[in-house]
Parts: sequence; structure tokens; C-alpha cells
Amino acid sequence: MSAGELLGKVSLVTGASRGIGRAIAVELARRGARVIVAARDRERLEATAAACREAGGQADPVTLDLADAASVKAGIDAALAAAGGRIDHLVNNAGVTGDGLLLRMKREEWDRVVLTNLTGAFETTRLVLPGMVKARSGRIVNISSIVALMGNPGQANYCAAKAGLIGLTKSLAREVASRSITVNAVAPGLIDTDMTKGLPEAARGKMADSIPLQRLGTAEDVAQAVAFLVGPGAAYITGEVLNVSGGLYM
Repeated sequence: MSAGELLGKVSLVTGASRGIGRAIAVELARRGARVIVAARDRERLEATAAACREAGGQADPVTLDLADAASVKAGIDAALAAAGGRIDHLVNNAGVTGDGLLLRMKREEWDRVVLTNLTGAFETTRLVLPGMVKARSGRIVNISSIVALMGNPGQANYCAAKAGLIGLTKSLAREVASRSITVNAVAPGLIDTDMTKGLPEAARGKMADSIPLQRLGTAEDVAQAVAFLVGPGAAYITGEVLNVSGGLYM
């Protein structure tokens, strides 16, 4: 890590109130970026913003609901206002799950996951992109998942949405490369989050045994990958999917 390598840059991170999103926001702040943290939960956002400031960066919380286009528009407008009209990095991290076998999955369970995880990323990108095109500069990182590449029983809606993000990544990368904007995806594997912390130790051990590196990943592992992709070292990388899975998917 190079402290200050993102100094003067503005990063917008969705789903930043906890977990992977929070870790990404704090890492970008640590590297000098001004971070706009966005999510639905204002109280948790304030805590993330405080952690970003403790890491040495500036931070502004913005509430938005990715399942609501009007809320997204209002949130992005607020983010642009807070950042002086410019956003250099967009990290589409927010996501929800709604697991269940497809045979029993209700249409509203499908729609909720796809609307938040895929359409929400479309909405935020569509609103942020004009400024990047005008500046002829920008970095977009979409947080997908290895299940988008390998599938997972009981997660057809989640896998479809996350696979859609990869398609969005590659298509948009081709559309905006001539404007010096890069678009990449990060595909986390089994990450130690609030969800996995609630599992019995035996189940966690079984999960770790399936990973070549013999451990679950951390939110910080994912954050480091994102920070690389928005940093100066990734200027010639676009349209790629960076797996952060400890070798679980190769």
C-alpha cells in the first residue's frame, strides 16, 4: 500500500455501511481518497464515515436504496454535491441475498435480488458515468462473486445478478475505454463476514477445508483488490474479473 496514492481522488462506495463495503471505504480513505459512503442505514453509514476519517481520509455519508430509482438519483445528486461535482471512482458493492431453490422461488424474491444487485449498479453507473466521460478519466469496480462463475444451489437469483454484473463490466469496459475509463470486477469467494461468523465452528472449518489457502477470506482482502484496481498500478487493466477466493475458483 502506498499511503496518499489516491490523494485528491473522490471514491463512491455503495453498500458501505458494513462488511466488505465498509472495508473498501476505509482502505480507500487510508490511501488518501475522499470517500462518499452510500447505503440505506444512516446510523451505520455515520460509523463507516468516522472509521474513514480515523484512517486519515475525508468521508461523507449518503443514504440511498438501490431498489428505488428515485432514491438512487437523489443519492447520487447528493454525492456529487458533497464531492464538488466529481467522482473519480465508483465501487458498486451493495447487494442482497434471497436464497431458495428455483422450484420454490417467488417472482418477488427474484426481482428484489436482481433489482438491487444488478439494476442498482446500472442506475448508479448511468448517473456517475457522464462526469467521468467529460473528465476523460475514471475507474469503475463492480463487486461480483465467484458463484457467478461456478453457480451455487439455492442462489439462482443471486448468481444470475452477479453474472450480469460481469457482463455489464465487460460491455461497459469496451464502451468507455477510449475515454480512459477502466471498468473491472472483483469476484470474492468465501469471506469472513457477519453471515459466516454465525455458523458453527465445524461448518466454518469445513468451508475452510475446501479452499486451497485453507482459510476464509477477509473483507480487507477484497478491499485490497479494489484499491489496486482504482490505483495507479491498474491503469492498463480493464474488462477483467479479479477472483479473490483463496484458490477456491481457478
